[in-house]
Amino acid sequence: MTDVLLCVGNSMMGDDGAGPLLAEKCAAAPKGNWVVIDGGSAPENDIVAIRELRPTRLLIVDATDMGLNPGEIRIIDPDDIAEMFMMTTHNMPLNYLIDQLKEDIGEVIFLGIQPDIVGFYYPMTQPIKDAVETVYQRLEGWEGNGGFAQLAVEEESFFIKESGQGCS
Repeated sequence: MTDVLLCVGNSMMGDDGAGPLLAEKCAAAPKGNWVVIDGGSAPENDIVAIRELRPTRLLIVDATDMGLNPGEIRIIDPDDIAEMFMMTTHNMPLNYLIDQLKEDIGEVIFLGIQPDIVGFYYPMTQPIKDAVETVYQRLEGWEGNGGFAQLAVEEESFFIKESGQGCS
């Protein structure tokens, strides 16, 4: 049974570096039996490598604007990513990546960390560092959603309302 952790983000863009920081922590001291892939800002380039691993579970971790307080962590239903127009800094929308992999992988979990500051050459803020540490500590013995809450409908509605994004 193979579990893959795909860490997404750009470490040169402040809080968007949450995924790469998690990958670094896992490389330095692995937790659990995760195969860790640092997808950087172009995770779609790792689709073939992930498919070749034939994982039973894929956990994708990325800084994601959900309209929450900085450092808050939520599990996001992959089907909601496109509907909510989740803001990311990547070349391809993450729902495209997930759609490409869902056919081959039994379980795809998307974990979002709410960033505070995303901009070139900004340092990562402490709430995001703390959130990454929380995720890292939960990797060993991960079950279900890792103990993280699902992004609630009220939170989704808030995001769409506050950001001015959503379906008309």
